[in-house]
Amino acid sequence: MGLLPELHYPSVSELTAVARTLARERPGLCALRQVGVSSAGRPLHLLSVGHARRAVLVVAGAHANEPTGGSTLLALAERVLYERQLRSATSWHFLLCADPDGASLHVAPAPRSLLDYHLGFYRPAGPEQPEWSPAALPPDRLPPETRTLTGVIDELRPYLQVTLHGTDLGGSWVQLTRDVPGLAEPFAKSAAELRIPVETGASDAAGWPASGPGVRVMPGPDSGAAYPSMPDDARRSTWYHAHRYGGLTAVVEVPMWASDLVDDPAPHPAPAAAIRRLAHRLRRDALQVERVLAEALPRLDGTGGPLLRSARWALELIPGLAADWIDTPPVDTTMAYVGSVDAFGRRLPLRAAAMLLRVLRAADDRAAPGLEHLVAVWCDAFAQRFRARWVPLEHQVEHQSRTVLAAAHHARDRDM
Repeated sequence: MGLLPELHYPSVSELTAVARTLARERPGLCALRQVGVSSAGRPLHLLSVGHARRAVLVVAGAHANEPTGGSTLLALAERVLYERQLRSATSWHFLLCADPDGASLHVAPAPRSLLDYHLGFYRPAGPEQPEWSPAALPPDRLPPETRTLTGVIDELRPYLQVTLHGTDLGGSWVQLTRDVPGLAEPFAKSAAELRIPVETGASDAAGWPASGPGVRVMPGPDSGAAYPSMPDDARRSTWYHAHRYGGLTAVVEVPMWASDLVDDPAPHPAPAAAIRRLAHRLRRDALQVERVLAEALPRLDGTGGPLLRSARWALELIPGLAADWIDTPPVDTTMAYVGSVDAFGRRLPLRAAAMLLRVLRAADDRAAPGLEHLVAVWCDAFAQRFRARWVPLEHQVEHQSRTVLAAAHHARDRDM
């Protein structure tokens, strides 16, 4: 599954240390301040470069298992700091990590393989994710991370918010809350130069209008959802908070491992039948994890914390999602879309199994070896099926950085 990446993904403490150094070296231009605290009391820091009224906000670490954003944020901050034209009419603000508690639980700083990545995997349950919690919780129950993020948006009123996301295996794509004409061309050019496939049929954006290959515009509030059972309605996320001030949000996704199977626009010969088969496999795989959980749960005696809570939450999503795939006609009939659904269907039970495995290992439970074998088999099958190849970290960062800068440029033209 590839060699050890030359660079590693920085921890929150490393991000903060670099940001503090930048602020100390250029005190008249660059400032670092604490803007909030996490649920567990960890600080949330904002690095600001420049003093222009028109602002761009860049957010990293919204999902703990998507570590590229931290590296990209630092690369962007340094570039903006030392390239005057980038900040001549725009101030840049970098939220170093939106979920430091989650980042402390995902422990795969330099994965050699998908198995390495999953053995340290953590992704919070939806209501605990900073950007997604408004879709699941009433306003008076939002976590402090979410309130900090929306508070920063209220203060800065950015014309563009960019949130840095990623995927374990697949391609790159962009999600927009409003269209940004002109973005698709530099996005595609960057991906081609760096040999990163464009995920033209991303299941995360199923049914959304396309602004260009791999660039999707989120639907309006009156449109239906492609997967009705899923609770993560983008229209109720923090991504739309910038609209209060005339701004928009771009979500820039980049893969750790690439697969050309998600960049195939050819029509699938039988998409509905293929997706039904994927739904049945999803149910079958989830049942294997549920059996392990049911057998081990009495022995765990209330232990497991956020890892167990998140594993159970992921498993709870699966019956409804499988029913959506069976009952709803495909919104896209390309090979790329079916490939993206295939990857999504492997990802959910694998993540639940990986987090449950960490709980069982910590408890020295007798079910751990069998579950570890299952996780290893699924990781290998995932990598083999999608012919996974590692994307060098410097390429992940360069592509994400280029896309952010292109979005800032074209969104500024749109805003003027």
